[in-house]
Amino acid sequence: MPMSRRLVPLLIVALAGTVPAWADNDLARQIQGIDARLLRLEGTLQNQELLGLLKEVEILKAELARLRGQAEVHAHQLDTLGKRQNDLYVDLDQRLGDLAKAARPPETAVATPVPAAAPAPVPAPAPAAAAAPAVSPASSVSQVAVPSASPTAPVAPQLDPLVESRSYETALAHFREGNYVNAIAGFRGFLKAYPESTLAPNAQYWIGYSYYALKDYKSALAHQQKLLAAYPASAKVPDAMLNIATNQIALDNLDAAKKTLQELVSKHPGTQAATLATRRLAALK
Repeated sequence: MPMSRRLVPLLIVALAGTVPAWADNDLARQIQGIDARLLRLEGTLQNQELLGLLKEVEILKAELARLRGQAEVHAHQLDTLGKRQNDLYVDLDQRLGDLAKAARPPETAVATPVPAAAPAPVPAPAPAAAAAPAVSPASSVSQVAVPSASPTAPVAPQLDPLVESRSYETALAHFREGNYVNAIAGFRGFLKAYPESTLAPNAQYWIGYSYYALKDYKSALAHQQKLLAAYPASAKVPDAMLNIATNQIALDNLDAAKKTLQELVSKHPGTQAATLATRRLAALK
């Protein structure tokens, strides 16, 4: 009981001996009125304290929501930057591998004509006129030179790796600039010209991702699934599976997305795509 309410009975007792009997009723009514006002004041104070606490709680909730939003934005930015860095490293390694392979064929092409020169002295022992042997080596040389053109024919495509790299880089530049339509056309042209290239899985992946950026989720899904079917051993498979799940979520196919993410985590543990898949699975639960 508050102190003010405890004092009320004491005041009544103290005043009872000094106040005339005819004033007892008025005094009692006044005391009751004071008691009622004290009760109202106490209730008001309690309500104000509760309102203050509620306001503080709402402020804290708003601040928490803002911090969570910032955390999600930062996490998304880190994921995007990490993914881009990983793609750049993979592309760089593959281009270096292509350039290293391109440097080898010219050596084999030059080495193959050397044994062909050995048959040239064979016509020399003929005892005919001196003029005849003089002409026959020339003809034999020409005959040997003609077949040598066939082994050296592969030398012409040695420029292909440079053209291949430029073609891929041009399409990738379109993607980086946000020109997704031209990026799709560029990567499709690259795949048509270099279907066996080590960069072919990457080109297929960026076609699917470009469609995703254009919000054509069905086409994006189809092209990423094509990557899994055509290049199952590619390093791009985990990223393609993550993008497949993203498109499935965009198409409201959550069950399929969960299945894809679970398969990604189980088949490609330790990859950055698997780490992101784990986070998304937690968010979908």
